[in-house]
Amino acid sequence: MTAAPQREEEPKHQIRIHIDQTPHHSPNPTTGEALYKLGGVAAGFELYREVSGNREDKSVENDAEPIRLKEDEHFHSGPIQVHELAIIVNGQQKRVKAKSLTFAELVALAFNPIPVGENILFTITYENGPHANPEGTLMPGGVVKIKEGMIFNVTATDKS
Repeated sequence: MTAAPQREEEPKHQIRIHIDQTPHHSPNPTTGEALYKLGGVAAGFELYREVSGNREDKSVENDAEPIRLKEDEHFHSGPIQVHELAIIVNGQQKRVKAKSLTFAELVALAFNPIPVGENILFTITYENGPHANPEGTLMPGGVVKIKEGMIFNVTATDKS
């Protein structure tokens, strides 16, 4: 009895794209990380995927998430722009200008004043996050990428 042949992963084809008006050849699919390297995007800048119509170009995350390209698609780099996002913290809408939040920043958004004491512990869970982190628990000292409409539950407990 012979084993069934394993299906090979779809081969990556080279495709022509343009980054900052310079033609490049890239495997398709690729990643944001690879596009940043291919285009030589400078520190403090981000890559934008051009869209048609009267809409803002979409930011490309500098990460390992797969991106499908179209022949002769155009991208451009520009200074990192942080837009104000609406998130939910303990049932209350908060507006923040950030792409990510730290554990301490979320505690500060949740409590005014912040409970203090040697026995106070905070727990943070989240949901409705970006593809890279749709849900989870944030640990002290941690950082989480955020998106519009993300939901955070921040709990203070007294371990005494």
